[in-house]
Amino acid sequence: MDLSIKFMGMSLCSPLVASSSPLWENVDNVKQLEDAGAGAVILPSLFEEQIIAEQKALNRYLQQGTEQFAESLTYLPDFGNYRFTTNEYLENIRKCKKAVSIPVIGSLNGISRSGWIRYAHNIQEAGADALELNIFYMPENPDEKSEMVEANYVGLVRDVVDSVTIPVSVKLHPFLSSVPYILKNIRDAGASGAVLFNRFYQPDIDLKNMKLSPCLKLSTSDELGLRLRWTGIVYKKVQIDIGITGGVHTAQDCIKCIAAGANVAMMTSALLEKGINHLKILNTEIADWLQENGYSSLKSLQGVMSIESTGQPEAYTRANYLQILGSYR
Repeated sequence: MDLSIKFMGMSLCSPLVASSSPLWENVDNVKQLEDAGAGAVILPSLFEEQIIAEQKALNRYLQQGTEQFAESLTYLPDFGNYRFTTNEYLENIRKCKKAVSIPVIGSLNGISRSGWIRYAHNIQEAGADALELNIFYMPENPDEKSEMVEANYVGLVRDVVDSVTIPVSVKLHPFLSSVPYILKNIRDAGASGAVLFNRFYQPDIDLKNMKLSPCLKLSTSDELGLRLRWTGIVYKKVQIDIGITGGVHTAQDCIKCIAAGANVAMMTSALLEKGINHLKILNTEIADWLQENGYSSLKSLQGVMSIESTGQPEAYTRANYLQILGSYR
């Protein structure tokens, strides 16, 4: 059974993509991904906060002693023992590219344009096949208009796309005023793909110590519905490749993603819970399902359950809401 599919112009042997995770800092784990049948891997994100902290540390390092010795104003210290997060990140890309033949995708996580162009270019130079922009911004100012927030997203995408030649995808969150509109605009800005949706890790309140505490919860298949809905709505309406992330755990989950119109199904939580070899099981089960249900290839399944193909647009909109509420009785 042919499980190959295209994503942002790249040929993947499987629709199963390992999404960004600290596991992929280890090249041996990335090798295991390829052996298990992953279509591609998205490396851990390089965070804007890391870059800013690194730049501040470097500035302090350069300025040490300048008040005591005038000649030190023109002295550049030896960086031999200074470890740069960004350099390590780029080196990991190089190592992974040498170790595997599947596409290796870099990831930038942030919102400002400062430095993004330079680091996007560096990621390309390190050998990444593509770049994912993980846009994580939580507006807090009630005077900040939604169109301003979304315009910043589009401007950031355009600046990055203009600075590289590799394909760029954008990982979005679902809290947008119009998902189809922002997808159209990031496509017009040059993005080749969109990933739906980012899972924000929400803080919890520690009542014993009366402070906010981080709360990490792995995804479940129950979260998939939101992703399927928007993918099914925008398929072919917006000419952009779609990756679904958040809630992909089983072969059935992946099959649903492709049927809705996605190009790939991305996963992290399932691999953390069940191990990298879980991919082998999923690929086998996907192939078996396609054969049993009369599909000649994975590509022939894509979009068959989208809003345009089903002939039931109401199932993706308000009618579905009413039907669900009515079914509870």
